[in-house]
Amino acid sequence: MMGEFIKNFEELLVDYSEPERKLREDMLSSAEEAIRAVQPGELLRRKLKLRGKILTVGDIKVRLADFDEVVILGAGKAVHTMCRYVEQLLGDKITRGIIIVPHNVANVYTTSSKIKVRGGGHPVPDREGYEAAKELVEVAQSTGPKSLALVLISGGGSALMPLPAEPVTLEDKIEITRMLLKSGATIEEMNVVRKHLSMVKGGWLARYLSKAKTISLILSDVVGDKLEIIASGPTSPDPSTYADAISILKKYGIWDSSPSSVRTRLERGMNGEVPETPKPNDAAFLNVHNVIIGGCSDACNAAFYKLMKLGYNAIYLTHRLEGEARYVGQMLARFIADMRYKKTKRPILLVLGGETTVTVKGKGVGGRNQELALSVAIELDNLKGWACLAIGTDGLDGPTDAAGAITDCWTCDKGRKAGYDAKAFLEDNDSYTFLKKVSSLIFTGPTGTNVGDLIILGKL
Repeated sequence: MMGEFIKNFEELLVDYSEPERKLREDMLSSAEEAIRAVQPGELLRRKLKLRGKILTVGDIKVRLADFDEVVILGAGKAVHTMCRYVEQLLGDKITRGIIIVPHNVANVYTTSSKIKVRGGGHPVPDREGYEAAKELVEVAQSTGPKSLALVLISGGGSALMPLPAEPVTLEDKIEITRMLLKSGATIEEMNVVRKHLSMVKGGWLARYLSKAKTISLILSDVVGDKLEIIASGPTSPDPSTYADAISILKKYGIWDSSPSSVRTRLERGMNGEVPETPKPNDAAFLNVHNVIIGGCSDACNAAFYKLMKLGYNAIYLTHRLEGEARYVGQMLARFIADMRYKKTKRPILLVLGGETTVTVKGKGVGGRNQELALSVAIELDNLKGWACLAIGTDGLDGPTDAAGAITDCWTCDKGRKAGYDAKAFLEDNDSYTFLKKVSSLIFTGPTGTNVGDLIILGKL
């Protein structure tokens, strides 16, 4: 269904003639197919089933009659859609619960009165998320041996569940989050730091739920689907240490400028003065089952098969793409440039997924997908017949209202004719402003899912 997720689908095809119009249309259609394939309801339908009084989660079978209550807990950008499916499946078997989602979702999401919906800040945490995290922990601590806890986790859970450990304050947590976001640190590195400043992440939620039977349903937005990294692993063992967190802050040159409480907490932890995050052999995990319901590979597969059906010579390269966004864009662009010498009967399109990073040095506004797409446009400025789509499956790219962008051989030229220099905007980390001026931004709004980024790149 054209335009199911991409709100400006038709606008992105205006002023294009064949075959460039068809190339853009097919890339956009494939991106929509990818987002559709990773909707939590679709993914949960494969993993979570109820037959009579037996709840099956993958290979795990649970007799609901063995429990006095079913408790729902969750945090993340896609948790509201996960929760909706669980509610439809279990209905009045659910006793109570609380989920934490972004404010723009919490304001419109309706659910049963048994599950409280709280809003929080993302990507930077806020006071509302802090209060919600405290309430979530209180519910977790109140569970017992006759409680079945279903924990719903997706990307974004780290920011949405801020519960800093002493002496770190919420304001200090906000400050270090902002510093990490600007530094170019990967999501894995960011979460190592955040786990060691938290009372809920890095396995601590599992500790609070240790008396209950806990099943975590996890939607992965992390390269490699590492349990301890997704939403900072609230119900997963944490192999990282305080020393690792300190090394990351020093690596990016922000240790000395970090809030003093952050440095105090990490140093005390490294010296053994405060407990480490729960490790793999901790008793807290004896009754915890972590189940990944889907990830970036599902989105990439869906896009790949859609492109094949549309008649392209599609190549699925990886769902583990990482690196600085602009340099990844340059690398991919050079790959495409080399392909112009290859003669094929069908156009070649590459499919990739993962999560790049942006080191913010300028004063502009943008996101990793926008920087990547603009970088490709600059690199391939003189090459005709290509296009690049880069989109966040959650519908949000950086601190902007765009999901990503689609660029092509005309992008930089459109800017030049209007008096805008693409390179200057990229150097100022202002990809959003340039791409908006040349009508290349993709807008979806929240998509209800979150499995990382999708890139489709190719030539006619």
